Amino acid sequence: MITCSVWWAVPVDDTAEDRELLTDVELDRYSAYRKPEDRRRFLTGRVLAKTLVGRRLGIPAADVVFDATCEDCDKQHGPPRIPGSRLRLSISHSGDRVGLALTDGAELGLDVESTTRRADDGLLDYALSEAERTAVAELPDDDRTRAFFRYWTGKEALMKATGKGLRIPLTSLTLSAPGERTRLVSSEAPTLDPATTRLASLQPGDGYDAAVAVLTGDELDVTEHWWSPQPAALGH
Repeated sequence: MITCSVWWAVPVDDTAEDRELLTDVELDRYSAYRKPEDRRRFLTGRVLAKTLVGRRLGIPAADVVFDATCEDCDKQHGPPRIPGSRLRLSISHSGDRVGLALTDGAELGLDVESTTRRADDGLLDYALSEAERTAVAELPDDDRTRAFFRYWTGKEALMKATGKGLRIPLTSLTLSAPGERTRLVSSEAPTLDPATTRLASLQPGDGYDAAVAVLTGDELDVTEHWWSPQPAALGH
């Protein structure tokens, strides 16, 4: 059994105290965002991750340093990793939702999306396989939109877990039909095998959809929690 804990948060206030947790490289990435809301989402992701990783490792959040080396260019804008630790993490954010997923030793990917836009034919053709388009073709508009975001977040989570991102075409993956337990049914990508892939739909709150993918053949146990920067407000 592989356990995966997922934590949800809303963007924190942009304070000097929180920015002190960022390394120089992270401060450069933070400063590169032009919109204040984007800077807050990035800052929240790092504060959330360093706080909870520090708790798991038994060290102060300020001592947690991530290696975000990109496999393609060696710059520090890839998925964060923890040098010398089996702990794996994935950060995702959209709108007013920031998420962190943690596992011990298994590669994973987390994706959260705001569900405010409609799933028009262009999006369906871009993201869904032929089998998936058939599965949603006769659904009412609202149900089709919900099904689309279930597919979208599941596929994004899978691609993040591999580290390949959009180098894996979305249409090369087929997920289970609406109403069934979320799983990878088939994959044309050699890095994703349904037998060694686990996928779970999540509950990030109204107006959002999310999924976590873990590259394992074991059963997956996922728990979700809400996080606040005030310790007294931590909840399950």
